[in-house]
Order: sequence, then structure tokens, then C-alpha cells
Amino acid sequence: MRNLSLFFLVSCLFFLSACNNENKRNGDTKGFTSDDKIEKELQEKLILVEDGGTVELPAGKYILKKSLSMEGKKNVTIKGAGTQKTILSFLGQVEGAEGMNITNCQNVTLDGFTIQDAKGDNIKLKNCDGVTLRYLNSTWTTGADTSNGNYGYYPVECKNVLLEYCEVSYCADAGVYVGQSTNVTVRHCYAHHNVAGIEIENCINSDIYNNKSENNSGGILVFDLPKLFQANGRNAKVWNNKCINNNFQNFGKPGSIVSSIPPGTGIIVMATDSVDIFQNKILNNKTVGVATVSYYMTGKKLNDTTYGPYCTSIYIHDNIINRNNLGLKERIPDLSTDLGKLMTATFKSPLDIFVDGSADPKIRDKNGQLPEGKKICIRNNGDVKFGNLNAWKASGVKDIMDYKDNDISKFDCSISGINGNGLPPNEAK
Repeated sequence: MRNLSLFFLVSCLFFLSACNNENKRNGDTKGFTSDDKIEKELQEKLILVEDGGTVELPAGKYILKKSLSMEGKKNVTIKGAGTQKTILSFLGQVEGAEGMNITNCQNVTLDGFTIQDAKGDNIKLKNCDGVTLRYLNSTWTTGADTSNGNYGYYPVECKNVLLEYCEVSYCADAGVYVGQSTNVTVRHCYAHHNVAGIEIENCINSDIYNNKSENNSGGILVFDLPKLFQANGRNAKVWNNKCINNNFQNFGKPGSIVSSIPPGTGIIVMATDSVDIFQNKILNNKTVGVATVSYYMTGKKLNDTTYGPYCTSIYIHDNIINRNNLGLKERIPDLSTDLGKLMTATFKSPLDIFVDGSADPKIRDKNGQLPEGKKICIRNNGDVKFGNLNAWKASGVKDIMDYKDNDISKFDCSISGINGNGLPPNEAK
């Protein structure tokens, strides 16, 4: 794509916008206790716990004013009495950004509590090796609001990460967000009413399976972004997930990457390498089932010479993709984001599978085709509505409509060797 600004492109193609903002709610404070002594005791436990120990979070509903933090511990478990029994609220937080901030730890487990309404991210873990988050709930009781924190669960620059049986809602960016990490598994999680349900960003070796992502703007994202500590995200398997009714308003912060996600998106892959998407149920997403796009679709300038903005080695196969249970009015694609306007203006209807048709000029041939093993391959997804923008041919707004097509046969191929985090799908629990 040569000098193609998405912003100006869609401005010329379509002059529509949608504003469906949910009113901000007052946060939940009913039945909560605010006690400086309890808050001090919880922080002291995290400071004083010995390696191999357990920090017990008592049953009760507590409003905390400051972040809880733990650093440099090994083999520690932080355990509550259950998500309905131990609830930590950071509504009105006056110190720190995160609800819980854990750094430089080895083999840390968080289990059995709810955390909500932090000023920033509810749970952040950085530079940890061995992270397990299970049976947690993370939410903002203020509802869908741009001022909510970005992430419900945020392991970043970590190794050996497992999230399982966690629920997350009302994040202004991504509910489950694993960033710049290696050896990642996300399974049996439930993400709803976020901008993005589950996002894997700049990660190496990821398995995302048996999750339910519904009523978000976008269900599952596999992204690679520039200017980050860990570059060249790759090798992800995404299977046996339910991406359903992800038609919720996009309330992301203006200018953020996720603010460009069209509501009604099941799965979107951007600028990454080696992603296998299979055996998922991608249902009733009003704009697009699966989209594969380059970084240029964000409309943002690229100032990282080491970054690869294109997708390579993407295999989309054996999925169920339809919107059969949406009424006619519900099937109107997104018109609130530039990418949604672009797809709607170009193809005049929702799409099951969309590729922007950008290809790395360093490896593509004169016909825009990638070599074997680097292609985008699409097979056995049923009778799908397909669209290819062929953006590699376009010189700008004036000719973008000249190159679109619906020819899925060019993508009839397969890719092997995408192993994710190493779990054979038939052994998945």
C-alpha cells in the first residue's frame, strides 16, 4: 500500500458515524468497608510473605485507596475466598494506578478473588517468570466508559504465563491482555463488554483455546505493534473459542490502537507472523468474522525501521462463521470506525473473512503473492462472504476501489508447523 492514509480514504468513501455511548454509572460501593488498618495489613502481608508462602485475602468487600504491590518473591500464592466472597475495589483510588502490581517474581499464582475499578489496570504483572491467574474476576462497575482502566489482566514482559477460568469486563482496551511475553496459554476465560475481549500482543508461542468472548467490540486480537521491548510476535494457535455477538460499542480511548477496531469483529490479526485459527465458532458478529490486516490499516505513521507491518503465515481453516441469528437491522456493519466504514463502503455488506491484501514488498512477487509457507491460507470455513482489498496495488484514494475482489480461491492453501505453546489440540483440557 503506497501512501494510503486510511483516515482520508474513508472520509472520501463514506460520511457516516455512529455514537452509541452507554451512560457512565456510579461505581458499586454497596456493602463495602473502607478501613486504613485492613489496607495496611494487606500490603504488609505482600511485603513480608516468605518465598513459598501464601497470602490469604479475607472474605469481605473492601475499598482500597492505594495500589497493592509485591516484588521479588518466589513461589508465592495470593488467594482469596472466591470471586463472590473476596472483592477488592479501588473506586476513588488516590495513590498508584494499578489495583495490584506484581514485579520481578518467579512462580506467582493469583487465585479466587474479584478486583475492580482501579484507576489504571486492575492486575499488572511485569518481568515475572511463571504466572498463573485462575478463578478471578476483573471489572469496572462504572460500565462502559473511556476513563476506565485499560486492562483487566496485564502480564507484560513475562515468561510462562497461564490464565484460566477468569472473567473480565468493561476494560477500555483489552480484558485479557498478554503483552511481550513468551510461552502463553489463555483458556476457559470469559471476556465480555470490553473493547477487546482477549488480546495477544508481541508474544511468542501462544495457545488461546476454549474461551468465550462475547459482547465486546472485538472478540480476539493477535497483534504485533512497533516500538516495543519484545518485537516480532509470532507462533500463535487460536482454536475452539466462541466469538459471539461482539457488537458492543467501542469505548476505547481516542487515538489508541483498539479505538480503530470495528464493533462487530470476531477475530482480527494484525501485522504478525504464524497464526493458526481453527475450529472456532465465530457467530453473529455484525461487521466481520475474521480479519487479517497490516499495520497500515490503523492509519498511524510508522517510525520503526525494525518492525514488520505485514501479516505472514496465517492459516484460517475449519471454523464456523455466520451471523444467522442476527436480524436485518442488527446486521448493519459498523459505521463508527474508519476500518468499519472502509469495509462497508467497499464490499457493501458484512464479511465473514476479510484480508486487506497488503504484502511485504521484500518477499512478494510481481503479482503480490507471497512464497510458500508465508502466505495467508483460507480453507474449509463453509460458504463464506470474502473480501480482499488488494491494498498492495493501490496508490491512494483514487484507485482503491479498482482492486478489490471476492476471489477466495487465491488463498486455497495450507500451512504447517505453527505450534503455539506446544500443546497438541487433542490434548487440550
